[in-house]
Amino acid sequence: METGPQGELISGGHLVAKALKAEGVDVIYTLCGGHIIDIYDGCVDEGIKVIDVRHEQVAAHAADGHARVTGRPGCAVVTAGPGTTDAVTGVANALRAESPMLLIGGQGALGQHKMGSLQDLPHVDLMTPITKFAASVPATSRVADLVSMAFRECYHGAPGPSFLEIPRDVLDAKVPVESARVPQRYRASTRTAGDPSDVERLADLLVHASRPCVLLGGQVWTCRATDAARELVAALNVPAYMNGAGRGTLPPGDPHHFQLSRRHAFASADLIVIVGTPFDFRMGYGRRLSPDATVVQIDLDYRTVGKNRDVDLGIVGDAGLVLSAVTQAASGRTDNGAARRKAWLDELRAEETRAREKRLPLLRSDRTPIHPYRLVSEINDFLTEDTIYVGDGGDIVTFSGQVVQPRSPGHWMDPGPLGTLGVGVPFVMAAKQARPDKEVLALFGDGAFSLTGWDFETLVRFDLPFVGVVGNNSSMNQIRYGQARKYGKDRERVGNTLGDVPYSEFARMLGGHGEEVRSPEQIRPALERARASGKPSLVNVWIDTDAYAPGTMNQTMYK
Repeated sequence: METGPQGELISGGHLVAKALKAEGVDVIYTLCGGHIIDIYDGCVDEGIKVIDVRHEQVAAHAADGHARVTGRPGCAVVTAGPGTTDAVTGVANALRAESPMLLIGGQGALGQHKMGSLQDLPHVDLMTPITKFAASVPATSRVADLVSMAFRECYHGAPGPSFLEIPRDVLDAKVPVESARVPQRYRASTRTAGDPSDVERLADLLVHASRPCVLLGGQVWTCRATDAARELVAALNVPAYMNGAGRGTLPPGDPHHFQLSRRHAFASADLIVIVGTPFDFRMGYGRRLSPDATVVQIDLDYRTVGKNRDVDLGIVGDAGLVLSAVTQAASGRTDNGAARRKAWLDELRAEETRAREKRLPLLRSDRTPIHPYRLVSEINDFLTEDTIYVGDGGDIVTFSGQVVQPRSPGHWMDPGPLGTLGVGVPFVMAAKQARPDKEVLALFGDGAFSLTGWDFETLVRFDLPFVGVVGNNSSMNQIRYGQARKYGKDRERVGNTLGDVPYSEFARMLGGHGEEVRSPEQIRPALERARASGKPSLVNVWIDTDAYAPGTMNQTMYK
């Protein structure tokens, strides 16, 4: 496609911007460097917003977060050498979280290849193991073509990140506009519905199961399969559990929404359907599923199906299309299971009630220092239908995973299976930039916030208000617990104890809203004032240093 009159010249940076625009990218997250500034010039011309951050890891995390919130690929642009290596963690996190994003890195000039130019590193070699596609752009006329190629690779199978390095002379050079291809109409459907015979078989299994359950994982949100999932569990009367970005698929109070009885369900079910989540450490590598149950796995990636645990039926396809097809195949063949499965749902609901009542005193505890359960309970009560919740931390976010229930799909954000701390501020940045109509609330551990917290200033600079809560125990408590368990109390504090930092003062110093909270009755009023401030905020809540989440205490690495 031509991008201008015959004979007009166009630079590599402007070709990048045109290619990004064609992909639907409306914002890039970046930290400046001499290798990449021509991309900025192109973005200004194309109307692409440039959000400049204070650390390249933040740029990469924000691009990941943008993809999660919008369903469109995110983009980060960083300079060569340390700029690109600083972004490695964000790219690796996107890979494990199956998030489609493009990282563009600078590179020394081709004419200075292997001469030791400024910030020259083998970026492609570094990025290849943690991306779905990594390449160097060899010529200015190929810039836009390779950008589109990288985005296509992001959506091959399960989504993930791509990387392109663009040498400085390639980016700055100008070529005749007619010689540079800017792809516009190459798009093909990436949605596959699975083998029809397998869909029929799953429908049959669900119709005849007495004790079925389904786990709705992150790909349910990735595929925007919320409606299909809700229709299936309602039509077939199946209890549903959710993890990762799948949280919020069913709202709290839905009769098929279960959260605290998953271990019991997995041990007692006769049919377990796993949708869009791997058998990784979060699933005990599949060992937590009853060996007597029929296990079905639905996933976008063939390589994930049956990994770490055999399954009785595997279906590769888009969660929404597969679930809709199963519901349709089962229609007219069942009484919806209402009578036959009432006892099973009642059994699971009783387990939920027992678990909730067991911890109810801690959820309502008035003691000081504040128990983490009381804090996350207050946060859960504070959420609205339009609040996107971001969790960034270890032990405190483990507490929240048992209590905080997003009210809507796509309103839960956490690092994902890489367990990366520091995603909170960049995820807030991406969520508020992409969805300014939404409230964003982030819960940080004090250790997690300190990793990328300086970009709180970026939130102030770009007027991206949010409600931030720091669960402050002056420790990396998830690690502290493990050290005490393995090496004794006399060595539990080695390498994991932090200073008593009043993060409210940090927030105010950078132009935001900040408050200190030391007693439970102060939590809700402080959250309300943070919401009303219209600024980026930090409510610094001092929590019990000696309280540990059950998930922390049950981690197998400490046993």
